[in-house]
Amino acid sequence: MPTLSLPTSDRRLQPYTTRAPRSWPTKPANPFNRVAIAAAHVVADPLADCDPWIEPRLDWDATLAYRRHLWKLGFGVAEAMDTAQRGMGLDWKTSLELIRRSVEAAKAEGAMVFSGAGTDHLALGTYSVDQVIGAYEEQIEAIEKLGGRVILMASRALAASARGPEDYAKVYDRILGGLREKAIIHWLGDMFDPALGGYWGHRDLDAASEVAVEVIQRNAAKVEGIKVSLLDKDREITMRRRLPRDVRMYSGDDFNFAELIAGDEQGYSDALLGILDAIAPAASAALAALARGSRNEFHDMLAPTVPLSRHIFRAPTRFYKTGIVFMAYLNGHQQHFVMVGGQQSARSILHLAELFRLADQAGLLVDPDRAARRMATVLQSHGIG
Repeated sequence: MPTLSLPTSDRRLQPYTTRAPRSWPTKPANPFNRVAIAAAHVVADPLADCDPWIEPRLDWDATLAYRRHLWKLGFGVAEAMDTAQRGMGLDWKTSLELIRRSVEAAKAEGAMVFSGAGTDHLALGTYSVDQVIGAYEEQIEAIEKLGGRVILMASRALAASARGPEDYAKVYDRILGGLREKAIIHWLGDMFDPALGGYWGHRDLDAASEVAVEVIQRNAAKVEGIKVSLLDKDREITMRRRLPRDVRMYSGDDFNFAELIAGDEQGYSDALLGILDAIAPAASAALAALARGSRNEFHDMLAPTVPLSRHIFRAPTRFYKTGIVFMAYLNGHQQHFVMVGGQQSARSILHLAELFRLADQAGLLVDPDRAARRMATVLQSHGIG
C-alpha cells in the first residue's frame, strides 16, 4: 500500500501508509427502512472564464454524475442546499439551473430529489414580512413549475427582519398553505450560518423549538418533515417525539447521525445529511444492514465514519463543504480540488491531512494509490513534499 508523508500539528512530516481498500457494494442489497437523503455538493468548472468569487460556474456533467452515484446507492438527493454552497458561492440563478437539471435526471432515473427554496436572491438588508413571503413564493413557484419537491430553507432575510416569533409563524403558515405538495422544513443552526442566529424568533433553543413545533402542528398536512441541523442529539430526540404522526424528523446532526438513525424504543430519525455525500458507500451498506435487522452490522459500518464526520464538520462548521469536496476529489468523482467561490482554501493543509487519515481508517478511500497521488499533489501545492 502507498506511503506518503503527512504534516502534523508540531510542524513535522510523518509517514503514513494507507490500509487495503474496503470493498463496498455498488448498490444496496435490499431496500432501506429509513428515508435517506444526501445533500449533494457541486463540482466547479475549473476552466471557466469567470471571477470565481463572484460568478459560479459548474461542471454540469460531473455534478450530475455524482447525483447518479448517490441515487444508485439508494439515496435521495437534497438539491441546491448548503452542501451545494448555497449562500457560500452558489447563487439563485445557478441554483435554479442546477435544480432543473437534477429534476430532469431524477425523473429519468426514477429517483428522489427535493430542492431548496429560500430568499437568497434578495440583497442583504431588512424587509417586510410580505416581501419575505414574496421571495419564498418566487423560488417555490420556479421549483414547482419544474416538477420539483420543495425544501424550505432557513431565510437570512427573515432572520434579519422578523420582530419576533409571530413573524416566523406568519411566513411559514402562508408559505406552507400555498404549496402543491408536502415540503421539508430546514432549521439550519447558526454554527452552519451565523446569519441565522435567533431563528424562530428566539435565541433560546427551547423557545425556538416550541415555535417550530407549533408551526408544524398547524400545517401538518403540508409538512413532509423537518430537518434539524443543530448538532444537538437530545434536542432532536425531544423534538421528534412531539411531531405529528405523519411528519418525519430528518436528522441533520452530522456528529451523532448513526445513533439517531438507529433510534430508540420511542422512534428514530430519518436522514437528510451532508455527510452522506462523503460516506455514501458505507452509509448505503449500513442502512441496508439496518433494514435487515442487523443493528450491530449497521453500527460496525458507521462507527469508523463518525470521527471523519466530526472532523469535516468541526468549527467553523460552515466550512464543512471543503472536506466534502476533498473526499470526492480523493475518490475520483472529480478531476480537481477547485470549489465555487474559492472555498478550497477554507480549510488548512493540516485539516486535509487528518481528513485523509480518517477517511482511510474508515475504509472510504476507494483507490488508495489514486488518493495518495492526489493528496501528494495538494501537499505540493502547499510547498510540502
